[in-house]
Amino acid sequence: MFYRRKLVFALLENFENGLEKTRLQKLVFLLTNKQKNPDYDFVPYRFGCYSYSLKADLQAMIKRDWITLTEIGYELKTEKKYYNELRPVDKKIVDDTISLYGTMNTEQITKHTYLNFPYHAINSTIASNILPEKYYIRVQEAKPKTDEIILFTIGYEGISLEEYLNRLIKNDVKLLVDVRRNPLSQKYGFSKKLLSGFCKNLDIDYLHIPEVGIDSSKRRELNTQKDYDVLFDDYNKTVLEETKENQAHILALLKKYKRIALTCFEAETCQCHRTHLAEKIKKSPTFKYKLQHI
Repeated sequence: MFYRRKLVFALLENFENGLEKTRLQKLVFLLTNKQKNPDYDFVPYRFGCYSYSLKADLQAMIKRDWITLTEIGYELKTEKKYYNELRPVDKKIVDDTISLYGTMNTEQITKHTYLNFPYHAINSTIASNILPEKYYIRVQEAKPKTDEIILFTIGYEGISLEEYLNRLIKNDVKLLVDVRRNPLSQKYGFSKKLLSGFCKNLDIDYLHIPEVGIDSSKRRELNTQKDYDVLFDDYNKTVLEETKENQAHILALLKKYKRIALTCFEAETCQCHRTHLAEKIKKSPTFKYKLQHI
C-alpha cells in the first residue's frame, strides 16, 4: 500500500461517523502542510484546496473495499489500524491535526483554510460569501495577473500533477499546448483526456499538436546527452522543417492567449524537444516576446 494512503486511514480512524468529502480534503491539506515533504499536493479549486491525487486514492480505496462513500462522506470498512504503521513524526502530525482542526465542521475548516492560505481560495465559488471583505481582498490579490506575453515550456517528470498544475496557475498560463506525439502516460493525470479535463477545471485551455512531436521509436536508447543531441539534430532537420505551419499556429496562439506553455515529459530542458521547438518559434521575425522554462 502507498504510504500516503495510511495517512488518510489514520485520519479516518478518528471519526466513527466518517468525514464529509470537503472536510477530508481540508484535513489532509492541513496535515500535509506540516510535513517537510508533503505526501499530497493541492491546487486551488471550486471550494478551495483540492488534490486530484487524493481523490484518485480514495476511489482506489473504495474499489478495494477498504472504505465506503455514504451520503455523509467517507467511512472506514477495514478494522486494521494504519496509524500504528506511520513514522513517529507523522503520528505527531496526525495527532496535532486532529487536536487543532478535528472538531471544526466543513464550513469552519473551509473558512480557516481560506483565511490562512488565500492562494488556494483564488478559484473558490464561495470565498466572497464566507470571508469578510478585507480577507476576500487577500484572496483576490493572491491570484496571478499579468499582461506580459510569454512563451513557457514545462515538463512533468519528477513532479506531482498538482505541482505541475500550480506552476501553470502561478504563471497565469491561459493555454497548455501538448507537443507529445503520443499523449499517453503511465503517470496519473498526464494522459490527454485526464490532463485536458484537469486544465478545463482550472480555466486553462488545452490543445494537442502531435505533428511537432517525436515518434517514440526514435526515443529508444537515449543514455547520454550525446544521444539526445543526435536525436534533436535529426528533429531540427526533419520535423521542424516539415511543420512550419504548426509553428506559425503556435505563434498565433501565443499572440491570442498571451501566455501559453508547451508541454512534454522531460524535466531537463536539454533533453526535451519542446526546447528546440520553442527556440525555433523564437527565431520567427514576429516573435518579440519572452521565452521561459518553468
